[in-house]
Amino acid sequence: MRALFSFDGDLVIPTSDTAGPWDPGMQHGSAPSSLIARAAERYIADEDFLVSRLTIDLMRPVPISPMDVRIVPTREGRQIKVLDIRIVQGGKETVCASVLAVRKQTVETPALSMPPALELPFAEEITVEEDVFSGTSPFVNGLSVRQAKGSFREPGPAAVWYRVNRPMVEDEHMTPLMRAVATGDFCNGQSSALDFTKWTFVNADLAIDLIRYPKGEWVLLDAESWLDAEGGCLAMGKLADEAGYFGTARQHLVVRPR
Repeated sequence: MRALFSFDGDLVIPTSDTAGPWDPGMQHGSAPSSLIARAAERYIADEDFLVSRLTIDLMRPVPISPMDVRIVPTREGRQIKVLDIRIVQGGKETVCASVLAVRKQTVETPALSMPPALELPFAEEITVEEDVFSGTSPFVNGLSVRQAKGSFREPGPAAVWYRVNRPMVEDEHMTPLMRAVATGDFCNGQSSALDFTKWTFVNADLAIDLIRYPKGEWVLLDAESWLDAEGGCLAMGKLADEAGYFGTARQHLVVRPR
């Protein structure tokens, strides 16, 4: 499969495979979010640091057009680094992000402080379901998915394993951080509180918090959505790999009837 992005000088060029389900000319949120993760890792370029938080605001729909990724460090400490990362397209900011990285340190971890054990089947243990998410968008067509809990076709909590099958950037491998971020953007898509055929859900942001990076190609998102009678909606989930949970994802949504 071809990569989602290539470079023309300093500009990032997205392909049509970045498209999401709402508009063939607009990118799926996972694509620019993963690009933010890549930019943060390459700027920090220090394996002693863990990117532990990404807060990504989608200022407007992200078109499939050249992207200028701009990075401004706002804190350059020995233990903590903070970056301001923005994507500009056609003179307009489409994505604004804040990234926090902390220096890793080996510690003896008490058992009580460990995340809960994973009690869901692993991806390889689940029968292949060809129709899960199938055909919903070009971006999703580049993924493999395995439903571990719930159902994509029915509202309610669900857990899904994701594997990104195509490179994000031409001639580069997907990093564990990029896999985690790409997966986290599916909170609402897999755990909608209402019927997708009768309601629209537009996510305004994505927040990822990590205690470590995932291991292996498969990443699990165990998600649910909360909806208030006044229209407030929060989609959130736990991220895991076969070794257990390692982070969380969260989206705030604008919910409207079709």
